[in-house]
Amino acid sequence: MTTPPAPSPSTGGRRNYVLLTAAACVTNLGGAGAMIASAFAVLDSGGSGGDVGLVVASRTLPLVLFLLIGGAVADRLPRHRVMVAANTVNCLSQAAFAALVIAGEARLWQMMLLAGLGGAAQAFFGPASEGMLLSSVPAGEAGRAFAVYRMAMHGASLGGAALGGAMVAAMGPGWVLAVDAAAFAVAASLRALLDVRGIAPREPGGGMLADLREGWQEFASRPWLWGIVIQFSVANAVVGAAEAVYGPLVARDSLGGAGPWGLALAAFGAGTMAGGLLMTRWKPRRLLLAGTLCVFPLALPSAALAVPVPTGVLWGVMFATGVTIEVFGVSWMTALHQEIPEDKLSRVSAYDWFGSIAMVPLATALAGPAETAFGRTSALWGCAALVVLVTAAVLLVPDVRRLTLRSDPHAKAGGALDAVVPPVTPVALDATVPAPAPAEAPR
Repeated sequence: MTTPPAPSPSTGGRRNYVLLTAAACVTNLGGAGAMIASAFAVLDSGGSGGDVGLVVASRTLPLVLFLLIGGAVADRLPRHRVMVAANTVNCLSQAAFAALVIAGEARLWQMMLLAGLGGAAQAFFGPASEGMLLSSVPAGEAGRAFAVYRMAMHGASLGGAALGGAMVAAMGPGWVLAVDAAAFAVAASLRALLDVRGIAPREPGGGMLADLREGWQEFASRPWLWGIVIQFSVANAVVGAAEAVYGPLVARDSLGGAGPWGLALAAFGAGTMAGGLLMTRWKPRRLLLAGTLCVFPLALPSAALAVPVPTGVLWGVMFATGVTIEVFGVSWMTALHQEIPEDKLSRVSAYDWFGSIAMVPLATALAGPAETAFGRTSALWGCAALVVLVTAAVLLVPDVRRLTLRSDPHAKAGGALDAVVPPVTPVALDATVPAPAPAEAPR
């Protein structure tokens, strides 16, 4: 396996880092509440758990369909312009969604259509955002910088989930969706100020298909990369179904409604902040081994909802899961920053996103029928079991266990693995993903 030098930050990287962090905080503050609000908007309009799943799937399906194109576009055009355009579309679609809900005129097909527009915009935003962030951080400060960024982002999600749940209960979901639309407008203004002058111009390529092929070669040449993406294609799908569809239903039937569910999501956000604080000081030598071991607890929220446990226990489970998944998130971003060339970051990020969320629309759409066929409790236990199974399987990939944090971030190719395993046959590269982790990618 060959390893390229770590990407170098652009001129104005520190300023860009601050702007990206501020914009992500704003949109995560609005988005955490909007996730709760959209589910209860469907339920309040007379919809079922299956209808909630259809709306979630309607957002995710265009995201999957356009992600690879979005990654190629983000590596060709100035990334900040792609991000601003996507945020503008998100602002307009969410504002229309809010207006329909506030007026009491929202129909299922309208909610699905507007969710789809938002998902299509996210397909272009996600790869551009991840590429911009990774190119703005100095190599020697990567782990700490990503941890602080994610702490700020998740702190905003914590406040947004708690405030959003309370606002849904007090004012109805429409006003929470309106706040999210305003957050996208503010974030677009901040991202318009990003400085991209120091990023080297992209060399003319052979067209969109050639760009996609180069990105695929970069992605497929790394077993640790595609192995973990396959893992999260399953884990994200079942966790998405559990938390987007079954979670609100369990909250309505057993926990007391939107308020306690919002606090549970806020507890997860608090856990991610604690995990981020841990990762500002801890630099695990075997990045992906430490991160993957910390994915196992992702099965716990589904299991807790299956019981269902009392609200206090659920909050504790969500907090602990947030801590551990943040260890993975920071480790994953650090691995990408260390291993992937700057000019291929958005395309690799797009393949990462694509694989990680490709099964989410199917899982959320089938969540309602699965509940009917097997019962909600059995469906939730199945979600927990699948997370454990795929996480154990990815540990069989040698590079996941062996990829090592380089003490010299500018080490020559091959340094990441050669320190712990004998040299292997180099993989030919044609000069050529989170996340979130993609599920956790900033909005």
